[in-house]
Amino acid sequence: MIAGMIFYPKLKPLFMSGENNGMPGAPGGAGRGQQIIFASGYVIFPTTIVDPFYSTGSLLPDEEVELAFETSGKVVAIYFQEGTRVKKGELLAKINDKPLQAQLLKLQAQRKLLEEREFRQRQLLERDAISRESYDQVSTELQSLQADILLVQARISETEMRAPFDGTVGLRMISEGAFANTQTKIVRLVKISPLKIEFSIPERHAEQITNGYPIFFSIEGTQDTFKANIYAIEPKVDIITRSTIVRAKYANQNEELKPGRYAKIYGINSQYENTISIPTEAVIAEMDGEKVFVYRNGKAEQRKVILGLRTESHVQIKEGLEFGDTLLTTAILQLRHQLPVKLDTLVTNQKPEIQIP
Repeated sequence: MIAGMIFYPKLKPLFMSGENNGMPGAPGGAGRGQQIIFASGYVIFPTTIVDPFYSTGSLLPDEEVELAFETSGKVVAIYFQEGTRVKKGELLAKINDKPLQAQLLKLQAQRKLLEEREFRQRQLLERDAISRESYDQVSTELQSLQADILLVQARISETEMRAPFDGTVGLRMISEGAFANTQTKIVRLVKISPLKIEFSIPERHAEQITNGYPIFFSIEGTQDTFKANIYAIEPKVDIITRSTIVRAKYANQNEELKPGRYAKIYGINSQYENTISIPTEAVIAEMDGEKVFVYRNGKAEQRKVILGLRTESHVQIKEGLEFGDTLLTTAILQLRHQLPVKLDTLVTNQKPEIQIP
């Protein structure tokens, strides 16, 4: 008796609930199936969706070299000004070559005498006045002397440091009068027009990206976006990062960008036009696939869909929806098939989703 008095207050709501369930028209009975859900939606229009990739990289000069002499000697002249532009083949510095120049003059004088001697011997040979052996001996001496002259001229050219390509010289590392050898760095020559952009891409994008592919990049400290084109792709995927290194070129005609800077890279792997893309939150994942709800004749209608390309906020629908359908985007977890729905917000002009850098 006492136990019944203690538990009755807790059991009473349960008895009353059971009684109400049996009463026609009681709250929570048959009327619960007709509950109306308020939801938002929009009319599906053709959109453009892109598959982007992001990376980081560095700006590299098109050409760069630290110039040094090909031989040893005393630096007798430096012809360039630091930080200035130079042309390919322009003489930049000179090592003392007086001994070589003297040797060259001596050989050139000997060549003149041998050429005259070879001319006379040839005339005599034509008249059969000398043997062929005598003429061949003089001819060989002349050819040997000419080879010695070419060798000295080559050694003289090694005393001249010339620009291998058009570019800008940096700060010189030596002064006139210093002794230089082949390991002595004289100056750095850099070509920054065009510039190279080196970065890596995930292996899943490697097959779609080819030479000529456009990419966009930005530099810290500026709001400008620059466009470049890929020109080289590493043929091997890195086994640690599972990425591929690629390089792109930017014209940099005004030389406004300097090599060595950090760059944020953006590219479009693929692009689909006139397709259906919906917010990812409108998709419900189930064991047998994905579904969405559309608004039709005042009720929620369940649609099985096949997904395609995914972006950060949208997903492409390959099958299951058509242009003109009204997609429900809120109260997703409360919706059921054929449940009455009332639209509180309806967007009738969806803008295409075009991602730009």
